Amino acid sequence: MGRRKYTREFKLSAVKLVDEQGYSPVEAARSLGVDPNSVRDWVEKFSADAGVAPSGEGALKAELRRLRKENAQLLMEREILKKAAAFFAREQP
Repeated sequence: MGRRKYTREFKLSAVKLVDEQGYSPVEAARSLGVDPNSVRDWVEKFSADAGVAPSGEGALKAELRRLRKENAQLLMEREILKKAAAFFAREQP
């Protein structure tokens, strides 16, 4: 089976789903019936193009999702450091 070719307009519509409407690349790929890795590649390639920059409500949702993920990661790291500090404090003679 050969590789499917997608038009530039189709790729741009997938990028807009991610950048402007707040879809994740996996959600956009699922709704369009394409491979999620393709959508990720298209977002990388076309988001830098003029006129496709994130904007509107979708951009805010995407930023909020990214910040929440980063916050969860930082909270987890902080808990690990607290436990390590307590462990090493008990080890001192």
